[in-house]
Amino acid sequence: MPTVDLTHRAIKRHIREILQGGDFSAAMAALEGFPARRAVNPLISFFCSGDSRLRWRAVSGMGVVVSRLAENEMESARVVMRRLMWTLNDESGGIGWGAPEAMGEITARHAGLAREFACILVSYIRPDCNYLEHPVLQRGVLWGLGRLAHARPEKVMDAAPFAVPFLKSPDALHRGHAIWLLRALDQRLPEDVRDTLSRDRECFEFYFDGDLSEAAVGDALRGNLPPAQSRR
Repeated sequence: MPTVDLTHRAIKRHIREILQGGDFSAAMAALEGFPARRAVNPLISFFCSGDSRLRWRAVSGMGVVVSRLAENEMESARVVMRRLMWTLNDESGGIGWGAPEAMGEITARHAGLAREFACILVSYIRPDCNYLEHPVLQRGVLWGLGRLAHARPEKVMDAAPFAVPFLKSPDALHRGHAIWLLRALDQRLPEDVRDTLSRDRECFEFYFDGDLSEAAVGDALRGNLPPAQSRR
């Protein structure tokens, strides 16, 4: 695919078409045809899409692109991570949609970036650090931490106590993703909420590696969410 001379608009259009294709693995492989730096902005622009499939695949695409960038230009990859962090800062003037999810996906795919940035992702659910108060951003942080925890649990073990309060959230996405995260860390849920959650049939949208589905919170507790190594 000749990408070097394409305009930004053309690259964005091509990436959109790729992400909306039927085969997730083929879509991720096709992103390899774009210069990593030039793919970043189009992917970030899709984080705000009302199309859930496009938005989530853009998150996965960022993981593919930035982890590849890190292999050749580590400092450039760090710049992307800092850019995502900046969008979550009040001073940025933005909201940071998709940034925590992208940080989780990137660090799950690249060990070096995980070593440097996993603690930042954990800090977003720590009341004594960079706690994000926006409920939708909290959903993203919990998913991002869960994604990283299923790949590199040792990097986010200290997230466990800060995830527990989300088990009592009125938001099913908080409850479901907190369970998914805690299972990846092999943490037994507190007994005072375990029974209630086991009967929780409220559904939430769940994404993993190209598949977008609905799951009941109780199903997350029973380990019915990917990947297969979910525990307890």
